[in-house]
Amino acid sequence: MRAIRVAALLACCLCGPIMAQDDPGSPEVRYPQLPASGGTVQAFVPDGWTIEFQQAGDLSKDGRDDLVLVLRMQDPANVVENEGLGVSEFDTNPRLLAVLFADAAGGYRLALQDHALIPRPDNPVMDDYLGDGESIQVRRGAFTVTLRSWASAGTWYTSSTTFTFRHQDGCFRLIGHDSTWMHRGSGETGTTSLNFAAGKGVFEEGTMESDAPTRTKTVSIPRGELPCLEDIGNGFEFDPGVKSPFND
Repeated sequence: MRAIRVAALLACCLCGPIMAQDDPGSPEVRYPQLPASGGTVQAFVPDGWTIEFQQAGDLSKDGRDDLVLVLRMQDPANVVENEGLGVSEFDTNPRLLAVLFADAAGGYRLALQDHALIPRPDNPVMDDYLGDGESIQVRRGAFTVTLRSWASAGTWYTSSTTFTFRHQDGCFRLIGHDSTWMHRGSGETGTTSLNFAAGKGVFEEGTMESDAPTRTKTVSIPRGELPCLEDIGNGFEFDPGVKSPFND
């Protein structure tokens, strides 16, 4: 898949000479275990952490608003000095993704905790992977997480990947994977939209000069067990396993 190759190229460019020369290093952190239940949202926020993003919507199909949270550590020790490329003060504080189901009697219960999908900042030339609150959305009984990759040095490529999860069969399963990429030098662009629930994938390639793609192909996706969010790991390293028809 072209988009996957681009993601691999991004990882290669940003983890090679730039990382070796300019990575200021990230202090070790210990991730807390969130409580199984709590009367308020704040009951799920550990000491030294804060709610960075919060979105509400019915994810458990019971008519009550559940919550998707992004928690971020606030330890000053994780803001490190950087004498190389990128920002001079590099915030490596990690994030936790959590989903809280609303209880009928009030309060919430923990439905998901994960710190791998949204990677910890590890390169001072990279923009924030989440950007703003639009990176987390709840819609139509599912939630999305969008990771952005933009570097001020080391590569011409920029990319955006959106994961869509729905609660079924005991976990939040991946039902959609959408990615876009662009080469800021040549203007080449690409888009991949994989709908695992519908068993269909759409691949497009084009240029910045036109809103219409230069070529588009649709493929069928074999049905199989959808991965749970906890099994995906680092979102930038995840391979959805659908081959691009442009490679044939």
